Amino acid sequence: MKQRLVYSLCLIVMCVISPTSALYAGAPYYEGKTIAIIPGTKAGDVYDLYARLLAQHLPKFIPGRPNIIVQNMPGAASLIAANHVYRVAPPDGLTIGAIYSALYFDQLVGRPEVQYDYNKFEWLGSPVTSNHLLYMRADTPYKTMDDVVKNPQPPKCGATGTSSTAYWVPKLLDEVINTKFEVVLGYQAGHDIDLAVERGEVICRAFTLTAFFAREPFHTWRKKNFVRVLMQTGTKRDKRLPDTPTIYELMDQYKSSNAERSLAKLTLASSVFGRPYVMAPRTPPELVKILQEAFDKTVKDEAFNADATRQKLEIDPSSAEELQKLAQEVMSQPPEIVKRMRALLGK
Repeated sequence: MKQRLVYSLCLIVMCVISPTSALYAGAPYYEGKTIAIIPGTKAGDVYDLYARLLAQHLPKFIPGRPNIIVQNMPGAASLIAANHVYRVAPPDGLTIGAIYSALYFDQLVGRPEVQYDYNKFEWLGSPVTSNHLLYMRADTPYKTMDDVVKNPQPPKCGATGTSSTAYWVPKLLDEVINTKFEVVLGYQAGHDIDLAVERGEVICRAFTLTAFFAREPFHTWRKKNFVRVLMQTGTKRDKRLPDTPTIYELMDQYKSSNAERSLAKLTLASSVFGRPYVMAPRTPPELVKILQEAFDKTVKDEAFNADATRQKLEIDPSSAEELQKLAQEVMSQPPEIVKRMRALLGK
């Protein structure tokens, strides 16, 4: 009797210590469950398109084949979604955030709205490395970036928040080549900025090359020459934009200082993060490993890549390990670089 009691107590302790480990002997943990992917933007945005593509293919690589739904949580350049995943969602492996790549900006400069620690997210990976561009309405006086530098009237660009590409790319250009952009904040998603450009409310926007070549209205805009691309952020020119200078070429042209180039390196690290997927800290390691492995298999899957090609979504994945290492690097910057970033973001 005493031995049976001791054995029962041991089983209880084991389940309390590791609630998932006891499940592997029977049905998989994810069997019959639903995972929510939460993009920090509206439906139809490219972040959302990647999330829905992932939701379609990821289940077949997760033991138990759970259902996966997409629940959009737009606002503040995905800061609302990041806060939710980090602070509100239970760490039970059933919530995945699709967050903006530059959210580390807001933490580095100490914005009070930040409720997450970028270093403590559980990383699943990113399906793509995202370089950026800045487009301008073609009917404006700004035909080249040199026109932006020399024109005393700052062009108005739209943005959702300070960690969005639409904000920090023009502000970075102000810092490193002495442009003078005016950035209008408060748009809820990229679609809203594009509509504002069509209305003439703003005339420019910075965002990813992937989005520019993936969906409307940009296919139509390119055919009608409604906009022109003035710069791109890659280390070499994208083959689709052979006549558009990179930010590195512009920094050479305008003789940017070493400090300005260090600032550019820190901000442009967001391109490597791409479109990252994260989970809450304290998620059981067993579940993190399951989803990391499933993510890796998904982005290499032939059917997944075929669907991505049909949707004109580029796939150039980064692993969880790569993103975790990069997160540690960007969050350990010297004070002088953080100070320059605070100036860039208006802090």
